Amino acid sequence: MRGRKSDQPQMFFTIDVEARIRRDHPLRSLKRTIDEILHELGPRFDAAYSQTGRPGVPPERLLKALLLMTLYSVRSERQLVERIDTDLLFRWFLDLSPEEQVFDATAFTHNRPRLDAHGLTAAFFEAVLTRAIQAGLCSDEHFSVDGSLIESYASIKSFRPFGEPQDEGGDTNSFKPRNASVDFHGEKKTNQTHVCRTDPEARLYRKSSAHPSQLCYMGHALTENRHGLVLGVTVTQSHGLAERQAALAMLDHLKAGRSLSPKTLGSDKGYDSGNFFVALEERGIEPHCAVIRCPEPKSLSVASYRKAGIAARKRMKERVLSLGYELSQRCRKKVEEYFGWMKTIGRLDRSRWVGRWKLRQQMELTAAAYNLVRMRKLLATG
Repeated sequence: MRGRKSDQPQMFFTIDVEARIRRDHPLRSLKRTIDEILHELGPRFDAAYSQTGRPGVPPERLLKALLLMTLYSVRSERQLVERIDTDLLFRWFLDLSPEEQVFDATAFTHNRPRLDAHGLTAAFFEAVLTRAIQAGLCSDEHFSVDGSLIESYASIKSFRPFGEPQDEGGDTNSFKPRNASVDFHGEKKTNQTHVCRTDPEARLYRKSSAHPSQLCYMGHALTENRHGLVLGVTVTQSHGLAERQAALAMLDHLKAGRSLSPKTLGSDKGYDSGNFFVALEERGIEPHCAVIRCPEPKSLSVASYRKAGIAARKRMKERVLSLGYELSQRCRKKVEEYFGWMKTIGRLDRSRWVGRWKLRQQMELTAAAYNLVRMRKLLATG
């Protein structure tokens, strides 16, 4: 017979959220791992919060919510809170009962400076990395590095000359379009003469002549060559030396905090610099970098401080024919997989925050989420 809807609402009912989530759901194993890591970080959370006053949103819940934001490509924190309010799966992941009131989206804004001051997002990323190393999923000696541009949360129209007065409100009764037309024809804009008013840390930059200039930051990642797990991330202002400086900083941090001894480092042509090769060799690391084909300068016309870099580039060119270089360049593509995941799934093709430290926080959580997803698949098939 034909079924009909009932117009009589139930007065009492129970919901078993655990029964609503299927047994083989991917979030189940992720939730167990994340809860164990957050439990280990409990003392750091206690040190970050006062023992008196009104209880706030648990930091464990905020971090798990931001991980959901990355895993499910939610475009904003406000939309994330709406999704938590209506989605039983999200409530189950955050340990929220169906009748419990969801927190406000401004909780992320209020707690983000505290998370940064106590390094909690970085601690979570390091804890995930520790589990990957203990599980034997990371290479001990062979690594790759790369950088990518992240568009700033600012319009090119906000890139104005230094000292230019702010626009006055004027007569509010007259018509004033929200996005007025601006003619930039013939106007030269540089970081030495202009500054972004919306996001002052953003810089005008382009990676090559084939790409347009844009206000952006530069995100960097260091991965291992066995499974492509991310071992280090950072965000810098965009400039020509940023990639090489960030690579050295991430390598130093890795050697200082981990029992890993890098032997080779693969990279693309953006890292082709004699000084960079010298810095790697001083650290006992053999560079496996793609080299730009160009004629070598004559030795008589080279300054003495450049000779070490030129010699290092010559050694790199000889190394291009080796099997180790070929393997490093093949494995180097795994760092590109992370950047593709970060920009499409993690939605970090463009920043949704003003300020480099906020973008770095989200990049740390995105790298942690990427590692967790990869570890789940690798351990399941291992």
